[in-house]
Amino acid sequence: MTSIAHYVEQRLKLKVNREKSTVALAKRRFFLSFGFLVRDGQVRVRIDPKALNRAKERLCQLTSRKRGISMEQRIEEINRFTVGWTAYFALAGTPTVLERLDRWLRRRLRQVRWKEWRHVRSKLRALRAAGIPERAAREWAYSRKGYWRISNSPVLARALPNAYWANLGLQGFAEPYRRFRDATRTAGCGPARPVVWEAQG
Repeated sequence: MTSIAHYVEQRLKLKVNREKSTVALAKRRFFLSFGFLVRDGQVRVRIDPKALNRAKERLCQLTSRKRGISMEQRIEEINRFTVGWTAYFALAGTPTVLERLDRWLRRRLRQVRWKEWRHVRSKLRALRAAGIPERAAREWAYSRKGYWRISNSPVLARALPNAYWANLGLQGFAEPYRRFRDATRTAGCGPARPVVWEAQG
């Protein structure tokens, strides 16, 4: 590191931040939230796990149950974030990672909707309207389980399926990602093959 820093500063006249700089294999380091790995003799691009965690932190703010805003406004704010974020990371071959983010995001929104229904009668009415059988609707409407646990229940997933959120305009991550990748392909820039990498937690 010392010799490289000396060369960069003396010959290239650039300043080296020694606290943030190191010499390592490219696949062990991340740059501007991108990382690299080698698979089947090819270099592929992935997203820094820290960037994924920061995205989830931002979405936790946008989907907080304490925010007294309409679902339409909430989804509009979420879309502004997810579409911009995905445009930046479209170079990465991470469709599976983004699909996992979408599932987590929809669960967060189901949690919000469940709280919005608030009272037992409202929950019963909404579940019945969604086609949930009477017995199951009553069981969950009267349930004292926490919001997060109920948000992952089969009943609520059936009452608020993916199509429900799509009809409300939710774009998420995976759909914008496909659009950006298709645009890249149309422009003649062959996209990298998907990276096999799963977000932890």
